[in-house]
Amino acid sequence: MCFANSLGGRIFIGIENSESLPPETQVIDPVLLDKIRKRIGELTVNVQVAPQIIFSKNKGQYIELSVARAMGVASTSDGRYFLRIADDCKPVVGDDVMRLINDRPSLPWEAMTSFHILRSAADPKKMGDLLKDLRASDRVKLSVKEKTDQELLDHYGLANGDDLTNLGILLIGIAADRARLGVAPIVQFIKYDELGNKVHKLQWDDYQLSPAELPDAIWRDIPDFRESYELPDGLYRQKIPAFDERVIRELLVNALVHRPYTQRGDIYLNLHPDRLEVVNPGRLPLGVTPKNILHESRRRNDRLATLFHDLKLMEKEGSGFDLMYELQLSLGRPVPVAHEGADSVHVNVKRRIIKPEVIELLKEADSRYQLTQRERITLGLLAQTEGLTAENLAKHLELESVEALQPWLGRLLDLGLIKSLGRTRATRYFVEPSLLRGAKLDEKTTLSRIEPHRLVALILEDLQRYPGSSSSEINRRIGVEISLRTVRRALDDLAKDKHVRFEGERRWRKYWRLTE
Repeated sequence: MCFANSLGGRIFIGIENSESLPPETQVIDPVLLDKIRKRIGELTVNVQVAPQIIFSKNKGQYIELSVARAMGVASTSDGRYFLRIADDCKPVVGDDVMRLINDRPSLPWEAMTSFHILRSAADPKKMGDLLKDLRASDRVKLSVKEKTDQELLDHYGLANGDDLTNLGILLIGIAADRARLGVAPIVQFIKYDELGNKVHKLQWDDYQLSPAELPDAIWRDIPDFRESYELPDGLYRQKIPAFDERVIRELLVNALVHRPYTQRGDIYLNLHPDRLEVVNPGRLPLGVTPKNILHESRRRNDRLATLFHDLKLMEKEGSGFDLMYELQLSLGRPVPVAHEGADSVHVNVKRRIIKPEVIELLKEADSRYQLTQRERITLGLLAQTEGLTAENLAKHLELESVEALQPWLGRLLDLGLIKSLGRTRATRYFVEPSLLRGAKLDEKTTLSRIEPHRLVALILEDLQRYPGSSSSEINRRIGVEISLRTVRRALDDLAKDKHVRFEGERRWRKYWRLTE
């Protein structure tokens, strides 16, 4: 049921949790497949499964249970609801049940034909442009491009029978029919001055443009988005856009594709002197929160998302916020920040460059090592800070645990672009000092970011001169920029490796260096 209410999935039956293969001698009775289908049908509503027997590499058999994404809302036969969020299946209770039902109607809003507007009533120019762009896209299969115009409308859910669907009216209908829908998007741009007063306003409220045409029009009609700054670059100056075009387009596309089209409400673009705030009606899909939006993805409008992807108006599913993180950090700016209102979603994008030097750092590092997107995001976050502990870095990346950091750290440690100090959750990551100096981020390597081997050498040298010292005394002599906690952790490691010995406990503990 959790899979059915999410995106579907597979369950493997007959393989132990600690194993990757079933027992070599395991044989599955085919009768069991019918029992599974029948029993799941008795216990659930709107859950479709397809069990099959699979032969593994070691010739053992197991059952692969494929669970389809439910067209409506799946529940137990006694009326309980569950949803898969990341790797967990969570119960859905209270008001969230209504949110789930609204997000997953038995007949999606996109597919409805209640207005009975004929195919022939479509706007010929809009339909021609849309089909032309689909046939020109390298994201559309050749077999799909070979379909006739009417077959393409059916394939993308723009028409059903003689009628245009709601999605078809939205994208290729005439303005009057789009207005009749009542939920076609209206976009308002409002510019504020330093005192919070409105100084300019634009609206796209005449329904002349389809959602696929709005991003281009909005980018073209708002000159503020195309402003730029000049930053020194050696003997020259480089232009940095006030807002990256790809970030603006991604924000607009997210607002248009992921809004609930069963709910009225305008999209607001609130431009302040220091930031752009995009306000979209409706809350985030159930299972997506501001704390996991970087990783979780839930399609609210499947057909619209597919069309936008095939038209190359959006990245693949779930990669939009990753892209905005990467672009903002590459321009020395903070990452986008999302939060939910009572019935709206707000995303803030800052325009101020925190550290211009980060731009050159990421550019040089990427050109030299061809970093992955996750590596660029992590390097950008660490370059903008004085360093982060593993726990804080995980929070910045919206990860559930420090163990999930490894794919985001990637090769950064091995390449020497970042360094680490300490162990486990208290491990501190920071940008490699020589690269910082090269990018003019820091004119000198401070002791607060000292490398582990240098710290060990300083402690041993200090104890050679001043045996019987406390950790605070050592800390004061080798540099107060280093945290006392870091010094104590290093002393504990040295004691464990038999390089130093100590007497006393807690604040009265004294240390001596052991001769090798």
